Amino acid sequence: MIASSPRAIGSGRVLASDICCGLENLPVPVINGVDDEGLPPVQQYTPENVAGPGEDLDPTEINLPGCDCLTASCKADTCTCLQRFKGAYDESMCLVDLKDKTSYSRPVFECNIMCKCSEACKNRLVQNGLVFKLQVFRTLMKGWGLRTQEPITKGRFVCEYGGEIIGFLEASRRIQCQNSDDMNYIIALREHLSTGEILQIFVDPTHTGNVGRFLNHSCDPNLYMVPVRVNSMIPRLALFAARDIAAEEELSYDYSGRFNSLVKEDRTEEVAGGQTLSLKPCYCGARTCIGSLPFDSSLYNLKDKLTVT
Repeated sequence: MIASSPRAIGSGRVLASDICCGLENLPVPVINGVDDEGLPPVQQYTPENVAGPGEDLDPTEINLPGCDCLTASCKADTCTCLQRFKGAYDESMCLVDLKDKTSYSRPVFECNIMCKCSEACKNRLVQNGLVFKLQVFRTLMKGWGLRTQEPITKGRFVCEYGGEIIGFLEASRRIQCQNSDDMNYIIALREHLSTGEILQIFVDPTHTGNVGRFLNHSCDPNLYMVPVRVNSMIPRLALFAARDIAAEEELSYDYSGRFNSLVKEDRTEEVAGGQTLSLKPCYCGARTCIGSLPFDSSLYNLKDKLTVT
């Protein structure tokens, strides 16, 4: 059950004291200072990914080896986890090498449950959950959103985008069952390997998910999504601060995965069968706004390649 106790405060009504049901390190309250809307649709809360229909891989299965480090915190020259990626985090718990915001694509492997290092190891970050005070709030144009209640330094981990891990056919079925007014929370992650192979997963937090489902899109976002692997080869979709973020600032990321949308897009797309779908308008307010939300057309076409108008 969501801990709720509606009451008025300076910035609006507190609809729930913790939408996370006590499953995160910190409570995440729900605030509405805009309209009379009640709590967001009830979902089953999970701090991390869970297995869903149509996907053979179980995100909770432990299939990565651990290191043999016996120190409090692992060192890059001896830790097998860090040697997969020369250390993802610096001494300030920030993601390293986030200089070119449009091209960060290096793999991140954290120490895991099989490792002999301590829980205080600096290579255990995303798995430890929320460390900043966040708040779900009602926006003027975008429905519900997520904001921080305290400053966040560039490179710090903020939250995950967690939900059901589902297969491609199930993702396509769910997408095509939606009507024009439904919110789409399904995100597709595609990783391009040096061999030419493409690994893809689909995450849907619509009914089972975490606070990440409240993140809105922005064409100039302050968060960047990075796949982080802990116990499993199925990555956790971790969101890091792409710049310094002020207290009370809304948190956002680019739904397209490009980080910064650089080109204008048509307001309609043609999918299988010649059906034309109107793209949903974007209300991010950024100077570089492309005017519409990103659209993954691949989930509308199972047999033929899409023709985009």
